[in-house]
Amino acid sequence: MSRYVEGVVAEWMRGPRRLPLDYSVESLRLADRIVAGIRAGRGADEQAVARALRGVGAYVGEVMVRSGGGSWVDLDDLQRDYFEQPVGVRMPDGRVWNPLGRAQRRYDRGKGGRESLYVFYLLLHGRLGAALPRA
Repeated sequence: MSRYVEGVVAEWMRGPRRLPLDYSVESLRLADRIVAGIRAGRGADEQAVARALRGVGAYVGEVMVRSGGGSWVDLDDLQRDYFEQPVGVRMPDGRVWNPLGRAQRRYDRGKGGRESLYVFYLLLHGRLGAALPRA
C-alpha cells in the first residue's frame, strides 16, 4: 500500500496544483481540503471520485504508518464486511483503523469536525508514543 500512496502523491505533486504532501500530521489538513474540493465537484465521474478518495484515504493511512507507528494490514473477511475496505492500519496497541473509509465518510458527510481527517489522526489511540517503553 505504501508504494501505491507514493504513486498517488507523486501524481498530485506533478499536477497543476503541486500539492505539498509530506506525510506530516499537519498535511492531513490539506487532505481535508482535497476531499472538500472533490465534494465541491459532485456530479463528476463516479470512478474518478472513488479513485481520488481512495488516494486520499491511503495517504491518511500512510501518515498513520509513518507518524503514528502503524502498519498496513489486509483485513480478514469479517473486517472487510464491517469496514467495506480491503485494507486498514493496525496501530501499536493492536487496534485496526479504517482510513480509506474515513475519507469516504468525510466526502459523504461534509466539513464537520467529527469527520475531519486531521482530527481523526489526533484522536487515534495507540500512536507511536504508546508503543515506547515506559521509564
